Amino acid sequence: MKLNSTVLLTLSLLTLMLGAGFVSAILGFDIGSKALKGVTTPDSRPTSKFTSPKTGNGGLRLLKEEEILKLVKARIEGKTKAAKSENREEEDEESATKKEKPEEKLQEEIEEEPQEGFPVTAESDGVSLSVQSARYSGGALQLRVKMQNKGKDTVRFLYSFLDVTDDKGRTLSASTEGLPSELPNNAPPSSGTVSIPIALLDDVKSISLSLTDYPAQKLKLEVSDIPVER
Repeated sequence: MKLNSTVLLTLSLLTLMLGAGFVSAILGFDIGSKALKGVTTPDSRPTSKFTSPKTGNGGLRLLKEEEILKLVKARIEGKTKAAKSENREEEDEESATKKEKPEEKLQEEIEEEPQEGFPVTAESDGVSLSVQSARYSGGALQLRVKMQNKGKDTVRFLYSFLDVTDDKGRTLSASTEGLPSELPNNAPPSSGTVSIPIALLDDVKSISLSLTDYPAQKLKLEVSDIPVER
């Protein structure tokens, strides 16, 4: 009798324990489900929002390698073309300037008005020396000189043999520019300048030039009474 009651008591306790465990499991599951409502699984692909072509204004679009290379190549070619165009413009300006210089010089010679008392010319054996004008500029007297050879032979000159004297017989120092060291026969006229410092021309009304060829010294070109009074 005691054995039967013990067995019944044990079975009752096991039943109560199983029932309590089952109820606890159901309540725990229900509470956990309610607590996790509204919680979603995180995106396992974090780069998807960046690589998607349909991004919003705040998204970042990564360029492909081919696109980057194309952009770099376009910029390099653009800079190269710009540099080449600048170089071409500079060359065109330089060539235009070079072309204008002789034209301007020729125009100046054409537009220069004849000066009273000029030209003053000397000739020897077909070689002529002509002073076209005398003007003061830059602290010096500038004599514009033209030379031509209509003789038979080429003539050479050394301008250290050029003598310049004033109307009182004093020798004046002078420098030359552009005058030819050699005059071929039947060649076009050659022009240049003879410069004399103004400080040497106080109270001077006229000067004279004397030049001979070198080394033969057969010619004697003397241009006298060149008016220089200011």
